[in-house]
Amino acid sequence: MRALLDAPVLVVTGHYGVGKTNLSLNLAFDAAARGRQVTVVDLDVVNPFFRSSDYRDLLGERGVRVIAPVFAGTNLDGPSLSGAIVPAIEQAQLSWLPTPASVCGPSDPAPVAELRQRHVVIIDAGGDDVGATALGRFANTVAAAPYELLYVVNRSRNLTQEPAEAVEVLREIEAKCRLSATAVANNTHLQGDTDAEVIERGVPFAEAVARLAGLPLAFTTVPAEAAGKDGLVADRENPHLGPNAEAVTRYPVRVYVRTPWQ
Repeated sequence: MRALLDAPVLVVTGHYGVGKTNLSLNLAFDAAARGRQVTVVDLDVVNPFFRSSDYRDLLGERGVRVIAPVFAGTNLDGPSLSGAIVPAIEQAQLSWLPTPASVCGPSDPAPVAELRQRHVVIIDAGGDDVGATALGRFANTVAAAPYELLYVVNRSRNLTQEPAEAVEVLREIEAKCRLSATAVANNTHLQGDTDAEVIERGVPFAEAVARLAGLPLAFTTVPAEAAGKDGLVADRENPHLGPNAEAVTRYPVRVYVRTPWQ
C-alpha cells in the first residue's frame, strides 16, 4: 500500500463535474496539516465556475500556495499558464531527494529527505482530454520523479454511467496529458442530497472502473459531517492508502466549492 501524499506531485483529474477541485482542496489541507509545504497548481482552463484558484484566500489561510492561470479570476478570456509551474514541481522533487551523507554526521546511518521539509505540488487538472492537454505541457517535468495521478469518478454523473465509459475517458486523458493514472478515487455524490445510499451505490461502480483500468481504488469519499454515522467509518489519520484488503477506505471531505447559484 502507498500513500498518495507521499510523492512530490499529485495530479487530480477526471470527467467534468466529478468534484476534482473540492477534492484537491481537501487533499491540500490534509497535506499541509501533515507538515508538508503545499502548492496547488490550478490547470483548469476549461471550467470558469470551479477553479481551485478561486479559493486562494482560504488556501492561504492554511499556508497553501496557489499558482493559477495568469488571467484566472478576471474578465479576460484565454488564460495563459504561469511560468512558475515548472520551478514549483522541480523544487518539490528536489525536496524528496535523500540528503547527501556529507551533510549528516557519521552517526546518522540513513540520511533522508525527512531532515528538511518536503514539498507537495497538487495539480488540479481541467476536466477531460481538453483540460489534460494543458497538463501535457508539463508531462516531462512531472515524470522526472515519482508522481501520483488520481482519476476521480462520480457514479452520479450521467455522462459516465458505465464503468467502461469512465475508463474510456481515462484513456483519453492519459493520451492527452502523456502521464499514466496510478489510482482511482470514488467521489460519488449528489451535492447536498448525498447520503449513505448514494455513497454505497458508487462503490461497485468505482471498483469496476479500477478493475478495468488495472488500478487500485484509493478511497471512497464521505461527507465529513457523516463520517462515523450510518456505518460510514472514516480514518482521517491514514486516509489515502489503497487498496485496503477487502475494506473500502473512507476519506472524509468537507464541501468548500459551491456553484455560483448556491
